[in-house]
Amino acid sequence: MMIKIDNLWHKYRRGGEGIAALKGVNLSIEPGQFVVVLGHNGSGKSTLAKHLNGLLLPTSGKVYIDGLDTEDEELIWEIRQKAGMVFQNPDNQLVATVVEEEIAFGPENLGLPPETIRSRVDEALKTVGMEEFRYFAPHLLSGGQKQRVAIAGIVAMRPAILVLDEPTAMLDPQGRAEVMSTITKLNKEETLTVVHITHFMEEAVNADRIVVMEQGNIVMQGSPQEVFLKIDQLRKLRLDVPQMVQLAHLLREEGFPIPNETMSVEEMLQWVCGR
Repeated sequence: MMIKIDNLWHKYRRGGEGIAALKGVNLSIEPGQFVVVLGHNGSGKSTLAKHLNGLLLPTSGKVYIDGLDTEDEELIWEIRQKAGMVFQNPDNQLVATVVEEEIAFGPENLGLPPETIRSRVDEALKTVGMEEFRYFAPHLLSGGQKQRVAIAGIVAMRPAILVLDEPTAMLDPQGRAEVMSTITKLNKEETLTVVHITHFMEEAVNADRIVVMEQGNIVMQGSPQEVFLKIDQLRKLRLDVPQMVQLAHLLREEGFPIPNETMSVEEMLQWVCGR
């Protein structure tokens, strides 16, 4: 098991009382899975993400990353090498003045030899499609490009898990598409285990599994087809469904035999053209 969470509670201290952000969460994620976590603001999804590389520690319960207990102080550096994390705002993660130096920052801190660092930087740039920007200053890049550089910096450290906490929240549609293409490639071609926190429903369509959170609890999980067909339940949780799922649902109500698997524009076009 790559990630195992047992009865995880987390309370934030406010005055003399604790506010529970997670309430007995149980979750297991297999190696190589692409898991998307959905939820309204305040549902606990970002708090959950920060437990996956030890940025937060349980108030009670356990979190294991590739069998390592996040509460073991002697293992925390190893855990953070296994689980790399990317946040909403790439500007908060970028520290160097040149793209390739930014990507080299992590491997240098691992104490790797120069030739290994050079190889990893080249590979990471190629993986995220940013080779032509290696000598650019990060502040001159678009939001989507900055986020891909931030992802490359994590990839260069060779983690087994990529945790993304709303990495597309501050991006325009083109930037979101660039980042999602990179994330999908890392999962499918590099076999990274991906945990993607988002509030964009379309970003969950190609996941292996969706986990829906509300008020610190997991209230629903399953394949995209299983979760997104529960339209009424999702609306009660103040969540939408992808536009093509909604369109397919409306058309089915009008008698069109659209398959339940129809989740994307491409799938809808395939069905229309195949008739």
